[in-house]
Parts: sequence; structure tokens; C-alpha cells
Amino acid sequence: MQLSTVQLSAEGLELIKRFEGFRGQQYTDVAGFPTIGYGHRVVPPESFPGGVSEPQAASLLAGDVSAAECAVGRLVKVALTQGQFDALVDFCFNLGSGRLAGSTLLRVLNDGRYDDAVEQLLRWDLAAGEVNLGLKARREAEFRLWKSAAQPSPAIASYEPPQIGVAPSVS
Repeated sequence: MQLSTVQLSAEGLELIKRFEGFRGQQYTDVAGFPTIGYGHRVVPPESFPGGVSEPQAASLLAGDVSAAECAVGRLVKVALTQGQFDALVDFCFNLGSGRLAGSTLLRVLNDGRYDDAVEQLLRWDLAAGEVNLGLKARREAEFRLWKSAAQPSPAIASYEPPQIGVAPSVS
């Protein structure tokens, strides 16, 4: 597998879509952010006064997933299974790469303590200081996805996100 082809699996994408759900009109998420489509955070100068169609939402989701994939590739320094990669991409998509970057989850994972790292996922179920049942269910789904595959992929272990504006090399 070429490094540039490492990406969220279909199972990982379905997990995001299932937990985010599709909303064609802008709404305020549980953390208070304006959101649309499949959990796309609306940031200025973006504006969707007429809402978005499902194909538009899928396009926004693809961009957001790509950013989460790049964050996981940049932050994680150890080999990952596809399930572990998918779980971390969902985590970053849901909470942002900054949360992963400063987390005990990432520290213990990069120390090679996979079992401790997956347990850390389950701690991220709070919204406004209270356990949120939706977040709890999502972390449990990530936990199951993490545990779903046994062998790390060498391509995922050394994943480097593609550089913007640089054509991929052809071997």
C-alpha cells in the first residue's frame, strides 16, 4: 500500500456518518458550534443560507476527514491497525486534532502502550462537564473499531500526509 493511499476505511466513514447524521440546515452542536451536513463546523467566511444537499455535505465531509487523517498521521508515531487509525480519525473529526495532540491518549499511544491508549478513548465522553450519552456511545464505537483488527499496517505506521501543491511521485 502506498503511503498516499492510507485513508479512513468505509467502516470508519460509516461510523462518522452514523454519529453525525445528515442535517441540511445549519444547527448548533452540543459544544455550541454552528454546524451543517455531516458534522461540518461552519467557520467564517463560510455561509450556507440555503442549507446543503447530501452531495454537498458529502463533499464537506471528505475535506474534514482528510484533515483528520492528516492530523492522525502527523501526531501518531507508532504503527496502527486500520481499526486504530479509523478510531483516531473519528476522534479527531469529532473533537479536533488539538484535543488529540494534548491528550494522555496520544502520549501513551506514542509510548507503545496500545491497551492503555484505547482505554483513554473512553474518558472523552463529557460535554459541559457532564457525561453525554451520545459521546459515550461514540467513544464505545471507537473502542470497538480500535479492537477490530489485530495487525498494524506498515503503511499506516509511517503515514505522512500529502503535501499541498506538490504532485505525487510516480514510481
